[in-house]
Formats: sequence, C-alpha cells, structure tokens
Amino acid sequence: MIGAAWNLLLGFAWVVLTGDFSGSNLLAGLFFGYLVLALLQPQVPALQGYAQRLPRLVGFVGFFVKELLLANLKVAFDVVTPPWYMRPGVIAMPLRAESDFQIAFVANLISLTPGTLSLDVSDDRKVLYIHAMFLDDEEELRRGLAELERRALALFD
Repeated sequence: MIGAAWNLLLGFAWVVLTGDFSGSNLLAGLFFGYLVLALLQPQVPALQGYAQRLPRLVGFVGFFVKELLLANLKVAFDVVTPPWYMRPGVIAMPLRAESDFQIAFVANLISLTPGTLSLDVSDDRKVLYIHAMFLDDEEELRRGLAELERRALALFD
C-alpha cells in the first residue's frame, strides 16, 4: 500500500513538473515512478515486494478474464441448446485465505464467474460452500477454484 501511494505521488509530481496534464503523461509518470520504486526496493524495507505485485496483477487479470470468458461461453452454450447439460450441486472447498478481506475477495471472484456462486463460509472460516451449475467432475472444479484462490492470494504477498 505504501508503494502504491508513493507511485501515485511520483506520477503526480511528474505531471506537475512536466506541465502536461494529460492522461498519457500521467501514465508515463506512473511508469517512471514504478521503475524508480523498483530500483529503490532493496534499500527501503517498506517497499519490499512492491515491484513484483504489478506483474502478478497483470497475470491474474489475464487469467481471470480467460476464466470469465470460458465460463460465459459454457453457460451461454447450455442456455441456447435444447438439452440442458448442467448438473447443479453444492461443494465444500477448503480455504487457504485467512483474513476476512481475503475470504471475501475469493468468494466474490468465484461468484463473479458464471456458473458458480459462493453460498456461505463455515464458522471456523476454513471452508467455503459453493453452488456450481456444472458439477460433472467435482475434483476438476475444486482444482480450478483452488487455482483461482492461489492466484488471488498471490496478489497479497
């Protein structure tokens, strides 16, 4: 969080110092600020791991968009074809997320994906109950959701 605040500050400083208040110049300032912070990271303990977050975020967004697109296609195919292929069911997925924010983040990502819906979290916050529209292969679904959780939690490291 400290790194992001410094990056914004450096980006705005770039805009002010160059005198060009366009969006593209702000992006350039954010890019140069990111490079400066990546170079300063070894010397400043508060910036530890900041330079690695952006590539993880870009990778996660790409992964999630791909999963979102595939799930939309699967649901759309089931809706437009006469025989329904869905086999709905509820599964219990063990969670690696620990904080309330992480659990809510993972649960919302799962609910955003068509065909799955987060229902509840166990009292001990170790299990997430999920309704799946396509429960053909329960283990494959668990693996996919565990991969989504792993990538989402990597954003917080």
